[in-house]
Amino acid sequence: MTWLMLGAGLILLIVGAELLVKGASRLATSFGIPALVVGLTVVAFGTSAPEMAVSVKAAFSGQAELAIANVVGSNIFNILFILGLAALIMPLMVSQQLIRQDVPIMIGISFVALWMIQDGTIGKLEAAFLLTGVILYTVFLFYQGKKTGIDATVEVEKNPAPTWQNILLIVIGLALLVLGARWLVQSAVTIASSFGVSEAVIGLTIIAAGTSLPEVMTSVVATIKGERDIAIGNVVGSNIFNILAVLGLSGLFSPIPLVASEQLMQIDIPVMLGVAILCLPLFFLGSTLNRFEGFLFLVLYVAYVWFTIAMALSLPYLPQLQAGLIYGLAPLVCLYVFFCLVNDLLRRRYK
Repeated sequence: MTWLMLGAGLILLIVGAELLVKGASRLATSFGIPALVVGLTVVAFGTSAPEMAVSVKAAFSGQAELAIANVVGSNIFNILFILGLAALIMPLMVSQQLIRQDVPIMIGISFVALWMIQDGTIGKLEAAFLLTGVILYTVFLFYQGKKTGIDATVEVEKNPAPTWQNILLIVIGLALLVLGARWLVQSAVTIASSFGVSEAVIGLTIIAAGTSLPEVMTSVVATIKGERDIAIGNVVGSNIFNILAVLGLSGLFSPIPLVASEQLMQIDIPVMLGVAILCLPLFFLGSTLNRFEGFLFLVLYVAYVWFTIAMALSLPYLPQLQAGLIYGLAPLVCLYVFFCLVNDLLRRRYK
């Protein structure tokens, strides 16, 4: 029954997020909000609604470590798995706005999260600071979109729906998210206890992947349809929203400060920051993420999950695995980025 509740919770989260995104997108575009801004805010934030529901519910229920682990795990999953899978399907085009503005913002707030968590907790004052950040970021995007006049034809404009119908979709979507989050958190904590695995590990793996399914569907469908810039924009926007809004609201709702274990502080949050930084040089090179780089992202995600599980279960080959990742995989990735940057620099110089 616990596993059935876990699956049902995930399904409710996915359906709820889909209804919320559809209703919110239609409502936003009916008020004349530019399509690019809708994509970076309403759609990106809407696909992060499962993370929001799960982390707030976990924090409110006293599972303060699960709230942070879900955000960190989702951000790692979004970049390595979702972008890796999308790029493997078709090379992704990266807009200059993402390279110059949104990816650096994602890296910057990842640094902020790492700095805040150094004492092992995120208190209400820090949570309020993060929540203020997402409000300022959203206002800035709306102002930027209006100022530059960026707009595009979006599907929802071709099929207008009454305002009451859009509001109803939003309400139903939120209700399903709340119920799905309750079932998912309860079942995940029960499963973690039965296997002797910490809440953080469950949050970093099963819950993180499950709550990121809306981003998977959005980015993969956008890639197949040829809207490859949206695939990256959705992930970057979702990661920014996860740190600022999800951690911010979770911290405010939690009766106690959000807690980060030693593993989160020393391994998982630095990994989240590292993969965010990795995006910048790879996106910069030719403004694309090619198939090989997509494959590389997937390999890195498999390695990360493998290491997380091996550490949680104290598997005998853990030291060898750790050495292979630190002295093998990590230097190879750095070498690839270095040679690509040198090659790009020489190409630009002799062009």
